Amino acid sequence: MPSAAPLEAPLPPTRLPVLVVDDEPGLRQLLRIILERADYDVVEAKDGEEALLALAARPALRVALCDLRMPRLDGLGFLRAAQAARPELRVVMMSAYGSQEDAAAALNAGAWDYINKPFRADEVKQCLHRIADRERLLTENALLRAKVAEPPATIEGFVGRGPAARLVMDTVARVARYPSTVLITGESGTGKELVAQALHARSDRAARPFVPVNCAALPEGLLESELFGHERGAFTGAVRARGGLFELADGGTLLLDEIGDMPLALQSRLLRVLEDGRVRRVGGDRDREVDVRVVASTAVALEAAVEAGRFRRDLFYRLNVVRIQLPALRDRPEDLPLLAQALVHRAAHRLGRPALPLSTPALAALREASWPGNVRQLENVIEQAVLLSNGPCIEAEDLPLSPPSRPAPAARSSAVLDLLPDDGEAPLSIKALSADLERHLIGLALVRSSGHRAQAARLLEISYKALVYKIREYGLDGVGGPP
Repeated sequence: MPSAAPLEAPLPPTRLPVLVVDDEPGLRQLLRIILERADYDVVEAKDGEEALLALAARPALRVALCDLRMPRLDGLGFLRAAQAARPELRVVMMSAYGSQEDAAAALNAGAWDYINKPFRADEVKQCLHRIADRERLLTENALLRAKVAEPPATIEGFVGRGPAARLVMDTVARVARYPSTVLITGESGTGKELVAQALHARSDRAARPFVPVNCAALPEGLLESELFGHERGAFTGAVRARGGLFELADGGTLLLDEIGDMPLALQSRLLRVLEDGRVRRVGGDRDREVDVRVVASTAVALEAAVEAGRFRRDLFYRLNVVRIQLPALRDRPEDLPLLAQALVHRAAHRLGRPALPLSTPALAALREASWPGNVRQLENVIEQAVLLSNGPCIEAEDLPLSPPSRPAPAARSSAVLDLLPDDGEAPLSIKALSADLERHLIGLALVRSSGHRAQAARLLEISYKALVYKIREYGLDGVGGPP
C-alpha cells in the first residue's frame, strides 16, 4: 500500500504565529523583518507582562522568542507564567548577557531552546522550523487519534477482502494492544507505514506520539544524533543539547523504516535500547529511561542480510517478535477492482474531479499489469487517469500503462543437460544438482508468468508458500518482472 496520505492539512512550517518579547524596539523590528520575510506572522510585546496579555488575546500563538532580561517581568518569570497558562507554548529564550548557567536555568525551567545575541537570521529561522516540524507531527498524531477513536474492523486505506489482506488486518487487530516489537516486511509500495500507523492507533499508546524515521535517508552520524539525541559540543555544529526521536516518542511508537539499511555500528546501540529501555545521547554520560514501542519495516530479506554479515543476528531476533508480511499487489488480484475504485474516490476528492467508475476494459488492463511498484504505482496510475478522463467512465486508454512485456522465447536446448557436469572431475552430487535444477525451473516459471508468483506456483505444481520461501532462498526476487 502507499504511505498514508495526510489526514488533514497539518500545521505548515510557515504562517506559524510567533510572539516576540523584548524591551528593545530595534531588536523587535529586526526580528519582525526576519520572520515576515520567512512568511511567519509576528506579534510584539515589550516585556513579560505585555506578552502574557498577548497570549490571552491570541489563542493561536504557539511560539515565543523571549529576551531573558527585561523590566517588570523578566524572561524566566514569563516562561513560568506562560507554562501555567499555556503549557503547549514553545518558548525560545534569548540573551546578550547569557552564560552557560543562564542557558541551563532556562532549559531546566522548560524553555524549548536558547539563543545567544547577537544571533544569525538563519539560526532563528532554523530553530522555528524545528518547532514547526514537531508541531506538525503532533497535529498529525492528534488527527490520527481522532480518526481511530473507535477502531474500525479494517485498516483505513488498506483495502482488500482477499485472504492475504484479511490476514494482515486480523494480525494487526490481534497484536496492536501489546507492547511487543513488530517487524513489517514487504516490497516497496505495499503500505508498511500504513500498517505501522494502524498498530499505533489501535494500541493504548495512541494518545502519545507516532514518530517515523527512514534509516536509509540519513547518513550514519546524523541518524545516530536523530535517534539518540546529542549533548552540546558532542560534534561540530552541536551548539546546544537536543533530545532524539526515542525521547520524542516516549510513551508512543517509533517506526524504524528501512531497518535493513541501518549501519552495523548503530545496530548495537539499538539493541541495547530494546533490551533495557534506556538511551544515551551522543556525547552524554548518563542514560535516560524511555518507554517506546518499536516497529521496524524493511523491503529487503533480513535473513539474507544476517547471513551476509550486514545485520546483527541478535537484533534480528529481537525485532522479529511479531512479523507481518505484506503481500505484493500481483499476489492478491482479487483485491484489485475494489482497491482501484477506492483510489479513484480518494484522488477525485483530493483533486476536485468526479469519481468515475472504471470500465470493464480498464479493469482488464489493470489486471494484466505486473505492478512492480505495487499499490503506490497503482495510485499514481489512477490519479493520472482521474485527471485525464473525460467520458462517463475511466477507459483503458486513460490509464498510463505500458504494454505488458513478453519474455523472449526460451531456447529449446536441453536446460537440464546443461546443468550436468561435463568432465570426469566434477562432483556428481544429486543434492547439489537438484538444487541447481530447482532454481533453474523456478526462474523459468517466474519469467513465463511475468513475475506473477501465484501463477508460477501453479506451473511448478508447488504451494505458493513454498515458492515464496524458495525465491528468497535462491535470491530470485525481481525475476520475471519488467526491466
